[in-house]
Amino acid sequence: MRPAERNTLAGPGEAGVIARATCLLEAVAEGADTIRGLARATGMAPSSVHRLVGQLVDVGVLARADSRIQLGAKLFELGAQVPVRRDLADAAEAVMEDLREATHRRIHLAVLDGTDVVYVRILGAQSGIASKVGGRIPAHATGVGKVILAYSSTAAVQACIDTGLHRVTPRTIHTPQAFTYEMRKIRTVGMALDLEESTAGVSCVAAPVFGADRKVRAGLSVTGPTRSIDPGTLGIAVRTAAFTLSRTLRDSGI
Repeated sequence: MRPAERNTLAGPGEAGVIARATCLLEAVAEGADTIRGLARATGMAPSSVHRLVGQLVDVGVLARADSRIQLGAKLFELGAQVPVRRDLADAAEAVMEDLREATHRRIHLAVLDGTDVVYVRILGAQSGIASKVGGRIPAHATGVGKVILAYSSTAAVQACIDTGLHRVTPRTIHTPQAFTYEMRKIRTVGMALDLEESTAGVSCVAAPVFGADRKVRAGLSVTGPTRSIDPGTLGIAVRTAAFTLSRTLRDSGI
């Protein structure tokens, strides 16, 4: 949508606010990622853009990554209700299917949204595992969340610590010291374990997925009943799959 067309939507009242918010989301999707850039793209005043961006970040449909503005993972939750394939989930499907066939376990792909992870693609049925596409859970209590955080900024890790690291199960890591040590251990071995930290009786092995910009984009995991999760064997499989997906994203520019 061109700026002139956007201006015709930016009227007063609730309809005008919705139209302006929609314009901002479209502009971010088209590549604008700063307040000044969004103001140019939409024809809105920078002060108005700044205020509205803050409101959209608060509800999760936009997010801040360093000094840049990007679409928020809340849109994945909403998008899960309509037949739209996201670039990341689409690129991951073949790799996830191969991993499911190799391990006969439930496969998760998740992204970080604030201090939570949001599941964007899940393959494989598994009794006792209640995860769903669009569902969210505290990042510190999951393998996918921990492995994303281990390769994220110090600020992202600190934000999780500041939330209180509340226990989802009795085995959830819940002290800053233990969590900081966990981050170091994950970076050393290149994978994370969730040992009944998010669901009693369920464990997982997770590895990081990196985008074309070489920054962590997602976490990929193999999940199942604890007795069926062998970190030694499954760790090799999930790390190999995550490396393959990272290479696919790099080659695709995603």
